[in-house]
Amino acid sequence: MSNATFRGGVHPYEGKELSSDLPIKTVQPKGELVFPMAQHIGAPATPIVKKGDRVLVGQKIGEASGFISANICSSVSGTVKAVEPRTLLNGSKATCVVIDNDGEYTGIPGLGEYRDYTELSKDEIREIVKEAGIVGMGGAGFPTSVKLTPKEPDQIDYILVNGAECEPYLTSDYRQMLECPEEIVEGLKVILKLFDKAKGLICIEDNKPEAIAKMESVVQRENRIEVKVLKTKYPQGGERTLISAATGRKIYSAKLPSDVGCIVDNVSTVIAVYRAVCKQTPLITRVMTLTGDAFNRPINVNVRLGCSHAELVEEGGGYREDPAKIISGGPMMGFAMYDLNVPVTKTSSSILAMTRDEVAANDPTPCIRCGRCVAACPGNLVPQKMAEAAQNNDYDTFVKLNGMECYECGSCTFVCPAKRPLTQTFKQARQYVAAQRKKK
Repeated sequence: MSNATFRGGVHPYEGKELSSDLPIKTVQPKGELVFPMAQHIGAPATPIVKKGDRVLVGQKIGEASGFISANICSSVSGTVKAVEPRTLLNGSKATCVVIDNDGEYTGIPGLGEYRDYTELSKDEIREIVKEAGIVGMGGAGFPTSVKLTPKEPDQIDYILVNGAECEPYLTSDYRQMLECPEEIVEGLKVILKLFDKAKGLICIEDNKPEAIAKMESVVQRENRIEVKVLKTKYPQGGERTLISAATGRKIYSAKLPSDVGCIVDNVSTVIAVYRAVCKQTPLITRVMTLTGDAFNRPINVNVRLGCSHAELVEEGGGYREDPAKIISGGPMMGFAMYDLNVPVTKTSSSILAMTRDEVAANDPTPCIRCGRCVAACPGNLVPQKMAEAAQNNDYDTFVKLNGMECYECGSCTFVCPAKRPLTQTFKQARQYVAAQRKKK
């Protein structure tokens, strides 16, 4: 039987061999730590500490300021140096709590101690996840406690653990599946306790046979969990494409996965749920991949939130050659970094340093009407027509062409022989339409 997949998609160079065989290395921060109050979709957290306060590992320093928001917890012990605007990954500024690390890592009472989730109620589990500040760590940053509180929990049939990791070069999820599969399974069991009728599917692309074998061995005796093998194709790990491939169900931008009986959580998110509920540890660390041909030594690192990207580059032995481009995330959906002196956040997944800027090397030419973008689009859209409308500022037509259904996955841009910046055009158009709708 062929492995599950979706219509469309592309097969970019994977680049995973650079770091896939490298075990996760735990690194400790050297300088001050910076905690942005906006590390998630929704309202920024509100700082609840002030300059001069002493804080502990796991202590809440930012409180969720709305239903769609998330707490921020300190990853170190030390003294609050400042509460002030600092520059973030995307170049914008936001309020941050700056902490001088005392190097002692003194934790809050109970930090790391075992807790039996089977003795907790559903509401207690949801409250723990909320207090721990857990968000989607695959890049979206949606507060997990909200996702685990759908309107009709009895209608949830599937909990999908997204282990596809389809973005080229990234191997952090892969390494976690190899190195801590039990934590993934236990985290999934915690989530399944919230949904009596649901089945757990751990979804992995078939280019990761070792991870598939490891996870299958751990779930052998779990009657509510199985490993779902997916075909290797980008963007297999997108929420909509994953649901389509794993369950055959379809959702569109106006719907949530819960509307079709599904909840999707990234591997790192599920591990974070396990640690919060069973080990009394809020979200204070994450695993990142440092990779690309400009690095002296690609590496997977377990890092404390708030540390500087510049410190991590040193862990990769610096650069063997000055990078032409540095990307936060992968080459398909990540974005270029212009400054490494910015903090690691909950949604930071990698530093990709390349000796050649593939985008800058391409001069776009007029569309040749080849239709490759249409064939590649996983959303069944017509990128050629959408681009035409967006470039003419004809946003009504862009919307009629279902432009708001775009995943911004980059597949169309990847296959375009004219090297047109299609995805960037759609991103700007979608932002404009969303802003106009918000005004109304």
